[in-house]
Amino acid sequence: MAAVAASEPEVIRDKAAMRAWSRRRRAEGKAVAFVPTMGFLHDGHLSLISAAVAASAGPVAVVVSIYVNPSQFAPTEDLATYPSDFAGDLRKLAATGAVAAVFCPPDLYVRGCAGRPAGAPAGAVSCLEEADGNAHETWIRVERLEKGLCGSSRPVFFRGVATVVAKLFNIVEPDIAVFGKKDYQQWRVICRMVRDLDFAIEIIGSEIVREADGLAMSSRNVHLSREERDKALSINRSLVNARTAVLNGNNHSQQIKDQIVRTLTEAGGQVDYVEIVEQESLVSLERIDCPAVICVAAWFGKVRLIDNIEIQTPS
Repeated sequence: MAAVAASEPEVIRDKAAMRAWSRRRRAEGKAVAFVPTMGFLHDGHLSLISAAVAASAGPVAVVVSIYVNPSQFAPTEDLATYPSDFAGDLRKLAATGAVAAVFCPPDLYVRGCAGRPAGAPAGAVSCLEEADGNAHETWIRVERLEKGLCGSSRPVFFRGVATVVAKLFNIVEPDIAVFGKKDYQQWRVICRMVRDLDFAIEIIGSEIVREADGLAMSSRNVHLSREERDKALSINRSLVNARTAVLNGNNHSQQIKDQIVRTLTEAGGQVDYVEIVEQESLVSLERIDCPAVICVAAWFGKVRLIDNIEIQTPS
């Protein structure tokens, strides 16, 4: 028990306290490695912590944030039902023995002034907008990379993601930050934001972690019924088959995409998108003749799942 207690991370809720903590660790000669999450942690999240430790050549202090960001959810999306288990998350993080601090702020945004009418203005695009003109109004857009893929059906999403990650970077002041490649477009958006805004942070993309049956780990999987979960296995199956087809010589993107759509539809899924894009620019490819990634989003029941598979084309 003593060993477990010794590994329990410090819980920090205040922004200034978090910033001061990181600066003390750096003064001690440690790199600060950061893993941002929205909680309800699973093994995929825990793999990001392992990647954070491995990314530093010397002593490292790992910080995990737990914050469900309202600005990346449209009013019609699942902010209110996003799963949460803070006590369970802390137990999982302590069990790793690798997390030094958990940053879980009550709110990261300036809200409207007390006493003024609440409520969102007409045309609000996220769950954060308020009618009060004194509320948060500064946003970061990665203008080209946020378009297409998830950005087509979730136009507010990447504006919210880029903004909250920039805020977290300014608070935590990490040397290293780790993002999962399951959210492939998000990872690329953050890489581009860091490059363009001169954040002195190394961004690590960590590989997708899957369940034993191939389903990509996601906090939203808990909302799938057993039948829906079985049907959702068609996502990974279709991606693996597609990669095999490409490596066997079929480089026609439309043929590959059509087959994936058929597989998902026949399994009972409602396809949001299937796209084949260049890995860094996310530009659509008619022929798969360069390093590519096949990205999929589909609904099974009321749960929207995303997944992808990278393809390194033969030279």
